[in-house]
Amino acid sequence: MTDTKPLRYADVGVNLGDPVFRGEYHGKKAHEDDLDDVVQRALDVGCTKLMITGSNLKESRHAVELAEQYPGQCYATIGVHPCSTQDFDRYPGGPDKLIKDLRALALEAKQKGHVVAFGEIGLDYDRLFLSPKEVQLKYFELQLDLAEELQLPLFLHSRAAAEDFERIMTARLDRLPGRGLVHSFTGTLPELESLVKLGFDIGVNGCSMKTEENLEAVKAVPLDRLQIETDGPWCEIRPSHASAQHLKDGPAVPKAVKKEKWQKGLMVKGRNEPATIVQVAHVAAKVKGISVEELCEAAWKNSTKMFGLGESEQTELSNGARE
Repeated sequence: MTDTKPLRYADVGVNLGDPVFRGEYHGKKAHEDDLDDVVQRALDVGCTKLMITGSNLKESRHAVELAEQYPGQCYATIGVHPCSTQDFDRYPGGPDKLIKDLRALALEAKQKGHVVAFGEIGLDYDRLFLSPKEVQLKYFELQLDLAEELQLPLFLHSRAAAEDFERIMTARLDRLPGRGLVHSFTGTLPELESLVKLGFDIGVNGCSMKTEENLEAVKAVPLDRLQIETDGPWCEIRPSHASAQHLKDGPAVPKAVKKEKWQKGLMVKGRNEPATIVQVAHVAAKVKGISVEELCEAAWKNSTKMFGLGESEQTELSNGARE
């Protein structure tokens, strides 16, 4: 018997605060604000939960505002991305003041149910030109101190920094029982296995599936540790990616046009958005050799178990089993 229960998705990593979702590209207005349409298109495909990434204090505040604007659908993360860690030394009042302001924002938003994770924090050695290694290390540790205090699950970034990342996280595991998600995973198979062994979930998006090696890593993510995301407006699946071969019979997404030719109801070429989560799920399911229904339900369960996203255990139980 065919199961007609609609698929449900949680996009656990989307930069919805980016100006492109307001029609602004590189400081220039190209079309009208279509954020409401972007959020509605997500709902139309069954993506009922969006986690908006906080990448610095300003963007974290913005993420909380968006969570307030779209209650029950949007939730925020709060933190300073490794590439923005120089903010700590440049902040009026210094690093201690920035941590104090992050704490105040997180505590207030947590109380109101708008923040579900602390992050995006971590290490990025691919972009040391944005923040030197020693600065990243120093303020990753400082933010982890705050994370221990807040006891929110973590939204983590690790790029070309596996050794330092694992060393730092291993030393703190006992004080971070909620663990967290290593999002936008693009590392090697051994790196994946180490993170899973440490107890972390793995977030995959278009950037996680560019190469055949990437696809092998996605295939190896245990189903009970997999979460899916778009990382919009970035990390779309492109025709040149290894993942594209799996989309020949994939789900349709709304038509996309160049930003200069934008019309209401259309997506924008080169601007990834939550509605494309259906493609991420489709490719991941194909690679793992399972149905998209099984993958979606597992990812949903993993995301709501870790981050809550307004889904209580009672809600889950009332939905019942598929069989």
